Amino acid sequence: MHKIPVTVITGFLGAGKTTLIRHLLQNNEGRRIAVLVNEFGSVGIDGELLRDCQVCDDEDPNGNIVELTNGCLCCTVQEEFLPAMQELLKRRDRLDCMLIETSGLALPKPLVQAFRWPEIRTGATVDGVITVVDCEALATHQYVGDLEALLAQRQADSSIEHETPIEELFEDQLACADLVLLTKGDRVDEKTQVRVQEWLKQNLSPGVKIIPCQNGKISGDLLLGFNAAVEDNLDSRPSHHDTEEDHEHDDGINAVQLLLDRAFEPSVLVKRLQTLVQQQEIYRIKGFVAVPLKAMRLVLQGVGNRFDYFYDRPWQPNEPRQTRLVLIGRELDRVPIESLVLGEEVNANL
Repeated sequence: MHKIPVTVITGFLGAGKTTLIRHLLQNNEGRRIAVLVNEFGSVGIDGELLRDCQVCDDEDPNGNIVELTNGCLCCTVQEEFLPAMQELLKRRDRLDCMLIETSGLALPKPLVQAFRWPEIRTGATVDGVITVVDCEALATHQYVGDLEALLAQRQADSSIEHETPIEELFEDQLACADLVLLTKGDRVDEKTQVRVQEWLKQNLSPGVKIIPCQNGKISGDLLLGFNAAVEDNLDSRPSHHDTEEDHEHDDGINAVQLLLDRAFEPSVLVKRLQTLVQQQEIYRIKGFVAVPLKAMRLVLQGVGNRFDYFYDRPWQPNEPRQTRLVLIGRELDRVPIESLVLGEEVNANL
């Protein structure tokens, strides 16, 4: 039986990985696609958004979407990833390809190495690695410090060590890429987008292309069919952690989950979250929001001070109208976060 081609979708927090996969599922052109999504935090947001695409197997509506909530797929490939892959491989006669969405904190290379294991190698191969990059975030220094200063330093002395743990992770994601999708470029001017692309080219392997992508709208023909067999060619994809037996993540990074029986006006909630971002080091906010007198569920996503939200579907009759948020950052404390989100005034009961 043929090997399932697997495309790994990696990229930093909030870059647009879930939006990309959601669009691909809704425009699958007849492809039978399975998705494995890795969340950071126990409240599953991305997996639920993908399941709501309503393009899953009619016989098993949840079977094509497998959700892991361990926080770091690259650290738990044996405990979490291997059993999930083994179950999916049992169905490979009904699948054309598979997508793996890593969490924004996962290194892609240890995950790809797992495809060398005998339990997986005979049934699946890594077709390609797609790295999604937020152009606006990169241009406004949210993840790599001062972009202009970094360019000057690299030109003056390429041996200078300047990485923080987050920057090191970002560079590893770039180094493993077969293709880079540059999202949210419409939020910066053309000159800034060119400057970001020039910086990216310095951190990519020769021949790796950068393609602008807005709202995940890109043809599956560009994302699938690389035939790269990445697991057999890892030596050409250097990582900061190649000399380490076990890599370590920054232990200060954690997730806070809020499950609130409250409804919020979107503008009020966003204002509070923007205040919160100024007070604490928060990398990413995402979740579902109940809005007073609205029958539709609100999807909210935030990176830095920038927040987007949209109504995705009606609340189901048997579904509790709760507000569920996940905040990912450094040394976050749930109590003050919840207090600020709730505010002093009483919100409408659901």
